[in-house]
Amino acid sequence: MTRMVVSLSALILSIVLLVSGNAFLMTLLGIRLSIEEVAADVIGWVMVCYSIGFVLGTLYVHEIIGRVGHIRAFAVFAAMAAVTALMYPMAISMVFWAVLRVLSGFSIAGVLVVIESWFSSRASNANRGALFAVYQVVFYLSAASGQLIVNVGDPANFMPFSLAAMLLTLALIPLSLTRMEAPVIEQASRMSFFKLARESFSGVAGALICGALIGGFYALGPVYATLVGLDVARTSTFMASAIIAAMLLALPLGRLCDRFDRRRVMFWVAISAAASAGGVAVLGAADLALLTLMVGLFTGLSATIYPIAVAITNDRMDSNRIVSASATLLLSYGIGSVIGPVIMSKLISLMGPEGLFYGNAGFLLVLAAITSYRISHTDDVPVAEQEHFVPAMPETSPVLTEMDPRNTEFHESPEVEEMREELRQTG
Repeated sequence: MTRMVVSLSALILSIVLLVSGNAFLMTLLGIRLSIEEVAADVIGWVMVCYSIGFVLGTLYVHEIIGRVGHIRAFAVFAAMAAVTALMYPMAISMVFWAVLRVLSGFSIAGVLVVIESWFSSRASNANRGALFAVYQVVFYLSAASGQLIVNVGDPANFMPFSLAAMLLTLALIPLSLTRMEAPVIEQASRMSFFKLARESFSGVAGALICGALIGGFYALGPVYATLVGLDVARTSTFMASAIIAAMLLALPLGRLCDRFDRRRVMFWVAISAAASAGGVAVLGAADLALLTLMVGLFTGLSATIYPIAVAITNDRMDSNRIVSASATLLLSYGIGSVIGPVIMSKLISLMGPEGLFYGNAGFLLVLAAITSYRISHTDDVPVAEQEHFVPAMPETSPVLTEMDPRNTEFHESPEVEEMREELRQTG
């Protein structure tokens, strides 16, 4: 397994550069818009355009990749992401920035589809669970590291935007120099949204609301931090801590999901996260350490709602429908990530910065009510018959669902045998 990861080192380095640059840019934009004193509801509309572009990208970038190939497509998408990063300081126009956010979301979706196609093509039945975990750890650590880069320059000038563009451009180099053959990956089919909702309404609701929570926080968390008086350094730490918390809480909650009925776990996670969000709204930034702890609990618990929703859904699916159901859940998450920033930004305009967390608490209580209703009106899946919990990550493309260890329809690609031969030849 170690040699397999080493052989994918170029791919992993591209992921680190890409994800850290994109996460850095996301926080930088929120801070810059706050410095420019743009109204919170306008910020929400601008930032949500990234999610719109990302959803469109996951739906349509396969056509571009199929036409020009993986490496050329990766170069196009990475270059587009870098150029948009450079263009933000040229004109502080909300319409202009909204267009750039759509282009950025579309291009990031494109590069993730390419990268995850390569990861999936190198997975075998023996190692795909481990590779799936490696990908997620690298992704989360890179996103957290990207938040800390915000400290390197004044968000009011062009230099941080140039640094973000440099990171996105540098992501081109490792992957462009790789000797790996381009993978042949088909676009994952999606189950009808309404058909999936009929079979697992709790799963669809969980994915949708998780998208609203996480999308709203990533878009408006820096705005909240700025409004409550945190400087740039503290804002970057605030955002990084939230991302790390999401990674750390995934494993213990996964173990609970394997021991208890998952809808009840989702109910209590929603209640606990709502209490954390309410605590943040009431306490504010009076105590930075307590604020960071409460926000970490909120984001960590909220981020686990998506993998719990996937697990609830998969428990009710035949194995040959898991991939198509997961692709639809990702789309549900994407729709939620469009809804969340718009509603949360309006609440900030009406209620002040605490409106972000009052809104989050409201979404979570709605989810708790839906889950409670479904528990009382539909039969549980016996714990012994539940699929093994996998900490699925929503900030990704449908391609990665092929690697989900629960997918019994997974077929090894021809590239796997080629890679095994390369490893044998190198000792």
